[in-house]
Amino acid sequence: MRALLLVLLCFLAGPVLPAPATAPMLATSYRHGVAVPEFLVSEKLDGVRGRWDGQRLWTRGGAPITPPPGFTRGWPGEPMEGELWLGRGRFDEVSALVRRLDADPRAWRGVRFMVFDLPAHPGPFTGRVVRMRRLVAAAGSPTLAMIPQRHFGSASEVDAELARVVAAGGEGLVLHRGAALYRAGRSDDLLKYKPYQDAEAQVVAHLPGQGKYAGRMGAVQVRTADGRQFRIGSGFTDAQRGDPPPVGTWLTYRYNGLTSTGLPRFARFVRVRDELPPPDPLR
Repeated sequence: MRALLLVLLCFLAGPVLPAPATAPMLATSYRHGVAVPEFLVSEKLDGVRGRWDGQRLWTRGGAPITPPPGFTRGWPGEPMEGELWLGRGRFDEVSALVRRLDADPRAWRGVRFMVFDLPAHPGPFTGRVVRMRRLVAAAGSPTLAMIPQRHFGSASEVDAELARVVAAGGEGLVLHRGAALYRAGRSDDLLKYKPYQDAEAQVVAHLPGQGKYAGRMGAVQVRTADGRQFRIGSGFTDAQRGDPPPVGTWLTYRYNGLTSTGLPRFARFVRVRDELPPPDPLR
């Protein structure tokens, strides 16, 4: 009887749509000596990465995104990858919207899906860029745009562009090799370039604070995907110290290089991860 009831509930709830089967293409870190003219360069937006399968939106990890009715009206039936973006420095706002099941049309005003790739397109990235421009122009949707892609002739020009973007409140740059096909997983054809490095780790313990942080969290003990442990004690607000990320939570942190023992130097908390990150060793 219980099994029959579960079947009936599933039927009444409607079909459960599968998440996209294709794993995303992931960036590695930019390094000096890269042949810059072979790449197209765009700003790295601090939004929530999403995938449009031609009918609905998904997070990178395969969870459904439920924007307000009409948000995706007129979008092409071709799979697209992009960032749900509200503007520089507004990641927390758009992340909260994506997590909500009851989409508030007023809160979603200003959110745009900034397209940066076409995972089902068989051609090189230069060809995908041309196709993206056509798709976005044909859609004519106020919620759909394309991240501008530019060519630079030298590393010094890319460095100048990075400085300009960061000074304006941006996060960094993405370099995508023009001749590269779309391939799932980490790729040296896709590079992220930021003035700092970042990675993910899992909270394994809360460490008590001292002095002005007495009675609150002073630091978190974290563990990377490859098992290394260290502490993160900076970057937290007073509210976060009073209600720290629970044990088991994955978080993103920034750091500046590695110590002689291979641990991140000057690790600083950035944000809580809403989804389990893919394996990503320190770079």
